[in-house]
Amino acid sequence: MSPTSAYVLMEQVVPRLRSAIPVVCHCVYPEDQAELVQDSIAMACKLMHNVESKGKQVTPGNIAYYTIQHIKSGRRSTGSSVVDVHASQTQLNGTTRISSLDEVVASNEECGGEIFTFNDVLSNDQEDPGTKAARKMDWESLLASLSLRDRAIIQFMIEGKSGSAMARKLKVCPSTISNRKRDLAVKIQDFMGYKILVDIQRQPKWRNDLAANRERLACRHERNH
Repeated sequence: MSPTSAYVLMEQVVPRLRSAIPVVCHCVYPEDQAELVQDSIAMACKLMHNVESKGKQVTPGNIAYYTIQHIKSGRRSTGSSVVDVHASQTQLNGTTRISSLDEVVASNEECGGEIFTFNDVLSNDQEDPGTKAARKMDWESLLASLSLRDRAIIQFMIEGKSGSAMARKLKVCPSTISNRKRDLAVKIQDFMGYKILVDIQRQPKWRNDLAANRERLACRHERNH
């Protein structure tokens, strides 16, 4: 773009866009008016560049008019897809609607006005799959380092068998089973870390923000009612 076109853009096109966009163009989530104005300036810049490269002459009013029409129809400087669920044009057509995960979907008045949001419906309280996979690999490595008797004792404990039942199965005295269980507890703690029992019961970290937002919404609901 030539310096002359850049001057016309900033002095004659941009003021028109700044005054018209907030009035005639609708925002879609999560846009705001300032973003629409910035997007319209980028689009007007592209239009002026195309016109200048083709050797045509247009007025600043024409550039501003067609830019505003593009913004109103849902077009953006980054694209005008009607298939992408996040696209502005798709939302303006009514094909999709984007909602925040913090949006309230229900309120239980019988339980003290507890708030239920979308993240309560869609979220999963389980640990991150990567964490579970890493712990499984560590557990398999630990089992591979144990003797057959120790692995059998661990399997019996998983099945909920008593010490005497384990002793009968392995043909040893109950005191031997008790000693091996203590030794296994020490080995597992040394291998997996001394905080392993705390870690497997701890709430996933990504749930902390969701819980905080839910408490904030509940406090706001309590103040309003």
